[in-house]
Amino acid sequence: MNASIAAGAQVEPVEPPPLHLKPIDRRSFGYAEARHLLWRAGFGGSPAQIQTLASWGLDKAVDHLLDYEAVPFEAPSADAFDRNIMQPPTDEQRRQRRAAQRSQNENALAQFRLRRQQAQRRDRQQIGEMQRWWLKRMIETPRPFEEKMTLFWHGRLATGYRTIENSYHMYLQNQTFRANAAGNFGNILLAIIRDPAMLKYLDNDESSKRRPNENLARELMELFSLGVGAYTERDIKQGARALTGYTFRDDEFYFNQENHDTGSKTILGVRAPHDGESFVRAILRQRACSEFLASTLYRFFVRHIPTDPTRQTKDTKRIVGQVASALRRSDYELRPVLRQLFKSQHFYHPSVMDEQIKSPVELVVGAVRSLNAPVRDLAVLNDALDLMGQRLFFPPSVKGWDGGRSWVNTSTMFVRQNILAFLLTGKKPVGYDATVGSETFDPMALLDSLESGDPGASNDPSKVVDYLLRLTLGKSPAHARAVLTEFIETHGGVRKDVVTGALLLVTAMPEYQLC
Repeated sequence: MNASIAAGAQVEPVEPPPLHLKPIDRRSFGYAEARHLLWRAGFGGSPAQIQTLASWGLDKAVDHLLDYEAVPFEAPSADAFDRNIMQPPTDEQRRQRRAAQRSQNENALAQFRLRRQQAQRRDRQQIGEMQRWWLKRMIETPRPFEEKMTLFWHGRLATGYRTIENSYHMYLQNQTFRANAAGNFGNILLAIIRDPAMLKYLDNDESSKRRPNENLARELMELFSLGVGAYTERDIKQGARALTGYTFRDDEFYFNQENHDTGSKTILGVRAPHDGESFVRAILRQRACSEFLASTLYRFFVRHIPTDPTRQTKDTKRIVGQVASALRRSDYELRPVLRQLFKSQHFYHPSVMDEQIKSPVELVVGAVRSLNAPVRDLAVLNDALDLMGQRLFFPPSVKGWDGGRSWVNTSTMFVRQNILAFLLTGKKPVGYDATVGSETFDPMALLDSLESGDPGASNDPSKVVDYLLRLTLGKSPAHARAVLTEFIETHGGVRKDVVTGALLLVTAMPEYQLC
């Protein structure tokens, strides 16, 4: 069943897309294709941004998004957040605590507990600040593909704050994902087995050569690189031995040589005195790795498909196999593969465009970026993400978010419509936001591009409706066009408040949940 139908939208059946990655005819890259590219490789675009990419043409548009290092933007600094909140106790503090325990000094022990509780409280406050910081960065960045890939890795190599309880380690992981966003997959795997947040999350800091912990080895293969069925339980046990000694001290990776099993191990058919690095190299040599990564990238950027390959259609396996072949040819360099995908006939086929259900982050960030809506209150937006099921830095499990149809139910649809009304009008379920007077939404600015291409068109309800529908839905369905045209005509024509009302109607439509 098409995601559009799952979301309640009315769609017309179309022929299936071509099962190859051959590029589209450059002449067919226009407004609709540029809009699609901005949503999938970023978080949508304003009318001016869409038209700019369309005027550039396919190659320049794709290169501009993917080669984001050429676009100036301040990189996050290491001291943007407090690294010392959850700092481990010093040797002297440990000595004092042991002395208090031996002497049963309850007052001293109570002080230790109080300081710990205060630190935890401050750290929980900081993770909230971090959520709002990243949300703001996604909204404001001129390099949307960089943040989209950072979000991609956050959901694919998932670590949750609730388990590790160290906000700065979550920040460091976020930086790792950003630094490797569109780089080499092998480097990303090497970085994640040295990441303090992941090491803590999957208990590898408690692993020892006498009792290897299997969590990281298992998830490294099952959820991060190979998928179920591409390894054995013996591979897990041997991989766990390879990862012994991989831990951290304070905020940095630490290899504890004394706790590392140096013996010979056989992992995925390769016998050697493996450590974590050679474990990763053994994974990358598996054909299943390219196929698993290809499926993951396809699911995120193209269409939502089953994670289980046995449930994928023959056609899906064929196109995913094309992506996997490209990954092997590029030696797991992501950028050339995504460049090929974002230029392909398959990517711009009607059955692919406007087919994905927007994640909560895509919905909120995309509404601000595409409609030029005021942010108003990052805390309100962040709370809405939580209610819609995508709380940043709090993925539900190491599997990340399921995505697809799981984003949409009766509860989340209510929040989705409310948060869009909040962005457009400042209205909350009860009352209005304090910014409503100072941060007003001006929908007429969206019509500037229409007016520049067709003078006088911004006063024509039918032209305004078609223009807004192409911007918001990617198309102009007859039923939506009729409803909006009647609304504008019966409310006094094209005026600021009327156009805002029309956009409220559009954002409440099932089709708006898709991109």
